Amino acid sequence: MDNSEKKHPLVEVWNTYPGVRKENKAISVIPPIERIIGEMFAIGEFYYYVLNLTNSTISHHHENILKLHGLEEYPQNLKEIIDLTHPDDIEFIVKAEQKVVEKMMEIGKEHQLYLKPSYCFRMKTASGNYELFHHQAILTLEDEDRNLVQSINIHTNINHITKENPRTVLIAGFGPRNDFHQIKIENISSNNHFSGVNLTRRETEILSLIAKGYSGSEISKMLILSEHTVRTHRKNILTKTNSRNSKELLRKAFEWGLI
Repeated sequence: MDNSEKKHPLVEVWNTYPGVRKENKAISVIPPIERIIGEMFAIGEFYYYVLNLTNSTISHHHENILKLHGLEEYPQNLKEIIDLTHPDDIEFIVKAEQKVVEKMMEIGKEHQLYLKPSYCFRMKTASGNYELFHHQAILTLEDEDRNLVQSINIHTNINHITKENPRTVLIAGFGPRNDFHQIKIENISSNNHFSGVNLTRRETEILSLIAKGYSGSEISKMLILSEHTVRTHRKNILTKTNSRNSKELLRKAFEWGLI
């Protein structure tokens, strides 16, 4: 079985979304690396790869994928990535992707290139242990009929921040979109104690930038706000989440599915 024929449990989910191209298509377009960097969280070791959504082949790997997972060769198909996932998390991933498809259909595929789904799951690392990773998908290419053909998947090891999966799917907008959708995947065995934090849209935006590693002065320039205003927003975020510092804030933000 060649790389384009390997099956994995997400194919059937994606096939329910009319915005994904069903026919196998070779892709030679290089993804916009600057856009990847701009949407990444700089809070741990990460890697990315380009996913061909028409046949599940992957390419353009960031070299960290070898080190983090102890691989000798770059994976060639998404199934090889899924095989690194903790078996108990596969069902959650399938449900998470189903929620992503449902929400994107609701929003409309004309906006799909400006929506970023994310959620967490455990993956096997070079040490042989399963550790928690934060998954982000940035859609980068569609065909003439607006059918998706390419995305960039970013995986960041956040095990040093939290080991608890919030079982929450987040779909955030960027560029011309300001969407912020939190979707809880219910699990009665979950130990998540999140009871709801009502952040404003601006606070959510600033929290996301804090997670990307930007300083207060950098955030003020990016959002065209005074540094005093940014500090006030940060103070309010810390208060609302009952966090003593940025480290505790980031832990709770991931555990509660805020980013």
